[in-house]
Amino acid sequence: MGGIYEQHLDKNPANYAPLTPLGFLERAAAVFPNKTAVIHGERAYSYREFDERCRRLASALTKAGVGPGDTVAVLAGNVPATLEAHYGVPMLGAVLNAMNFRLDAPTVAFCLAHGEAKVFLADREFAEVARKAVLQLERKPIVVEIDDPVAAYPEGTPHITSVEYEDFIASGDPAFRWRPPADEWQAISLNYTSGTTGNPKGVVYHHRGAYLNAIGDVITFGLDSRSVYLWTLPMFHCNGWSFTWGVTAASATHVCLRKVDPALIYPMIKRHGVTHLCGAPIVLNLLANAPESVKVKFDRPVDVATGGAAPPSAIIEAMERSGFRVLHMYGLTETYGPNTVCAWQSEWENIPTRERTRQMARQGVRYLTSEDLMVADPETMAEVPRDGATIGELMLRGNTLMKGYLKNPSASAAAFRGGWLHTGDLAVRHPDGYVEVKDRSKDIIISGGENISSLEVEEVLYRHPQVLEAAVVARPDEKWGETPCAFVTPRPGAESLSAQEVIAWCRDNLAHFKAPKTVVFGPLPKTSTGKIQKYILREQAKQLGDPPAC
Repeated sequence: MGGIYEQHLDKNPANYAPLTPLGFLERAAAVFPNKTAVIHGERAYSYREFDERCRRLASALTKAGVGPGDTVAVLAGNVPATLEAHYGVPMLGAVLNAMNFRLDAPTVAFCLAHGEAKVFLADREFAEVARKAVLQLERKPIVVEIDDPVAAYPEGTPHITSVEYEDFIASGDPAFRWRPPADEWQAISLNYTSGTTGNPKGVVYHHRGAYLNAIGDVITFGLDSRSVYLWTLPMFHCNGWSFTWGVTAASATHVCLRKVDPALIYPMIKRHGVTHLCGAPIVLNLLANAPESVKVKFDRPVDVATGGAAPPSAIIEAMERSGFRVLHMYGLTETYGPNTVCAWQSEWENIPTRERTRQMARQGVRYLTSEDLMVADPETMAEVPRDGATIGELMLRGNTLMKGYLKNPSASAAAFRGGWLHTGDLAVRHPDGYVEVKDRSKDIIISGGENISSLEVEEVLYRHPQVLEAAVVARPDEKWGETPCAFVTPRPGAESLSAQEVIAWCRDNLAHFKAPKTVVFGPLPKTSTGKIQKYILREQAKQLGDPPAC
């Protein structure tokens, strides 16, 4: 096999090294040792200091008995310790589990036990949850407290343990020698899905995928050594969509942020010269609809990447008016974050704003570092025509997909059946090859045998001038099987908005059978990453009784 090209042409240390994102930090520290790597409050770390702190962490963990293949869990926000764990933990061959800090104690306990965490780094802000979680464990990890000087902990906030993070890493060696993994397929991180029923699944990433997706982030988002990245996206969410490694690969500056608040974000953008940030559509909505008193004018557009849910085109328009340039990405926990991007086409500059933003709201084409995608029938695996109308399941393939689900071979096999990752998202393929997700398979509304995309109805709702947020789910209906039920948060000052007005607006802008028959007003339940929890809304819709006749 391979003929003459396989004779005496072998891998050796000179021509082959396993891919790992850890080398990004080593390079940045060597090339830009004095450049600001991390900003947190009034404190700034150079790339030399950042590298030394990560090595100290690796050394301290080694002294604590952590070895290759062991798990180190982190329950903290976007603080330097979380960022440092993305390097210090895998430097010794261990696996990082960056945890959702909004989880309750039983779920944190499940993740710690399931991942067999040996060390648990926890911010003092989450002391109560962390302590309750550890008490539930038979095998208790070593607990290290992150006592962040930037945090304004309420008076009386308890300490979790006497071992504090800064003291812990001070015991480590700043010259700790790390080596790339022997195999780039080696696990680098463990991320738990935010499951709506049952226990979350543990998604395992490898060094190769982390390296490649980080490079994809750098190229796709246009990062370089002059970039300043603000951490509005949780670092626990798919390891910050791989930007924890990607920003460092570009030798750019990380600006930490404990809380997503427009009153904090706008001044920080101005003060630090922020060029890039990421966030779910809910974050974009917060920024676009922030009071004018907190907004500031930028010298140049700030690039913002969004994903996690499809951004309504109205939000993209509002962000552009606020000085941002939006890039729409798509991915899952299982794909290291972004796996597709709505790549910009120059001809879009010459079409009306509303049509342009609708094009930009599509999920787009495969990432540079992704291998392939298709929209197909999940049973026959036959691709659907590229007509922008025929619905199939979006499927992905490539090096930036998870290894699988930890200790769950049946779920892994189901996810990868037929040689593709089944996303569970229903989509169409347009004639230009761009993919547009129409709904999650569980969110599609089937009314009288007709499919109704909840995203299509939401797109219309977001264009109502008095609607701030909206979500649409199926409501059981004796006659039609299901009908759309809209949950709406009015804009401030628009509390008099009526259900009849909302329904009339939808009927004026949609086929009548797609318009919601029911409208419920109030705040929408969300996950910590800003996704609207539709499973909660579906349960609420079931409790409403029969909808009124229309």
